Amino acid sequence: QVQLVESGGGLVQPGGSLRLSCAASGSIFSINAMGWYRQAPGKQRELVAAITSGGSTNYADSVKGRFTISRDNAKNTVYLQMNSLKPEDTAVYYCNARITTRQAMGVLLAYWGQGTQVTVSS
Repeated sequence: QVQLVESGGGLVQPGGSLRLSCAASGSIFSINAMGWYRQAPGKQRELVAAITSGGSTNYADSVKGRFTISRDNAKNTVYLQMNSLKPEDTAVYYCNARITTRQAMGVLLAYWGQGTQVTVSS
């Protein structure tokens, strides 16, 4: 069993910063890519940022230069530093990780966190 637990969401004023964390736990053999997605009311879930196990990153155009994704492989944790936040960044943010478990070696599955609300408003 694998769990992804997110933290760090909240209410922030425009121009402010937040740092999201997502820790994976359970019977993990290895973690491949990790990423953050978001879903605003009435919109589809979209990729915000992703990072490979080797540290390569990619970002949605809307967050480039403002958000930074990083990971600590020893802690099975991925972070999203969000700066210069805008009202349009308001959404539920979901962590995603592609994980191979000890029970299913050689099988790579995608796991999701429960989501954390980020609200940018004055």
